[in-house]
Amino acid sequence: MHIVIAPDSFKESLSSSAVACAIEEGFRAMLPDASFQKIPLADGGEGTTEAIISANHGECIHVPTKNPLGSPITAFYGRFDKTSAVIEVAQASGLELLPKELRDPGRTSSYGTGLLLKAALDEGAKHIIIGLGGSATNDAGVGLLHALGAVFLDEQGQSIELNAEGLGALHSIHLENLDPRLSAVTIDVACDVDNPLYGEEGASFVFGPQKGGTKEQLALLDSHLHHFADLTKKQFGFDYAMMPGAGAAGGLGWALITFCNAHMRPGIDIVAEAVDLKKHIAACDLVVTGEGRLDGQTIRGKAPIGVAGIARSLGKPVLAIGGSVVDNVDAVYSLGIDAVMSTVSSPCSLEDCLLKARNNVTEAARRAARLLLLGKKLGASKGPF
Repeated sequence: MHIVIAPDSFKESLSSSAVACAIEEGFRAMLPDASFQKIPLADGGEGTTEAIISANHGECIHVPTKNPLGSPITAFYGRFDKTSAVIEVAQASGLELLPKELRDPGRTSSYGTGLLLKAALDEGAKHIIIGLGGSATNDAGVGLLHALGAVFLDEQGQSIELNAEGLGALHSIHLENLDPRLSAVTIDVACDVDNPLYGEEGASFVFGPQKGGTKEQLALLDSHLHHFADLTKKQFGFDYAMMPGAGAAGGLGWALITFCNAHMRPGIDIVAEAVDLKKHIAACDLVVTGEGRLDGQTIRGKAPIGVAGIARSLGKPVLAIGGSVVDNVDAVYSLGIDAVMSTVSSPCSLEDCLLKARNNVTEAARRAARLLLLGKKLGASKGPF
């Protein structure tokens, strides 16, 4: 038996690589003669760079840049296939880079991510993947665009602050010095949300609170994003504010589509293509995937469903292992997942669950392998089930 192990990370506890190793350990204990291939995955958030460069024998390129509040940091992007690069927004513009008391979607900027993108262009990248998960920003990409040469002025002809608060003073947009290399590069944006730029389902109202936004602040920030989009439409005729995914990463999705000729795609589709997942699944007998929480939200473009879709098209069975499995998980069965297994086998606190995550994943895989052996015995039996 050949088993492909292709999980996403378990947030706050295990990387996708660690999850894959734990699953292999559990299966190997019960199926010592099986062969295994580990393909760690991501859907555009944390781990996207690692997954892609690992599968393509790439490397991490470290670059001096800025964090969401403008402090100097060193971050990295991935380089692979000579002219391809992968950037995680969370590396330079991520929420985890700031302590909770400093998180403020009005003041944070995507400028640091723009510096990473510029560095990739400087190194000759012709195809760039940008994962939008985990951002701390709500600036509709104004910081990133400035790093690439765009100029944003107020009514007095002065540069605005490169954040969501600064957008309220925006009077004119100047693209004369926008990096011309953007017109010759293919940018794929890995996104797993379908929110528009502004409005009740937009970047500010939906994602602002988790980035430190107050209730009073969100309506103002939303109006600033609306203003930016309206001015862009007036000056250039671009009108992508309502496109699904425009509100991803605080509107960075909209900026990349509007000004950088980027293509928005489900993150898992981009990663699966980059790691040639279909080829590997075609050669296996069983696929094991998973993520930290398997529920009704899993069907909205999360990694396990992307894996299951490929496996289903090839007639391969799929087992999903989740850190937690909740009541509405039944939705996944119609989309190619054949069975689910929870890593939690007894009542425990969230803290204990996170601390024991690796061991719990291994034990869940061991239990799943036992069921496979049971199925094999039943299949060999001549009697009815």
